[in-house]
Amino acid sequence: MPDNQKPIVVLMTAPSRDEAEKLAELLVGRELAACVQIVPEMQSVYRWQGNIEKQTEILLICKTVTSKFAELEREVRTLHSYETPEIVALDISAGSEPYLDWLTASVGAQID
Repeated sequence: MPDNQKPIVVLMTAPSRDEAEKLAELLVGRELAACVQIVPEMQSVYRWQGNIEKQTEILLICKTVTSKFAELEREVRTLHSYETPEIVALDISAGSEPYLDWLTASVGAQID
């Protein structure tokens, strides 16, 4: 499989379920993600502008391929309400072949 078609998981957070759903629908609708799971109500503790902050957030778990990451990031940053949204990608080192085939096909990527 070419490097730009390798499957990845992209983790993001959103401040509300409504914003998380809008992001998920946008990403799947534009074939930038095969699937986005929305995990409700988690507590985040982080440093922001020199202060320790605590906030309830929603976690989004997106499955896509590396060639879609730049456009996915651009779309999320355009819609997201945070000044600096969390958008991090993790490689999928192994997975069920039928699932990975579905993931790749769902984002319009070619399987070699």
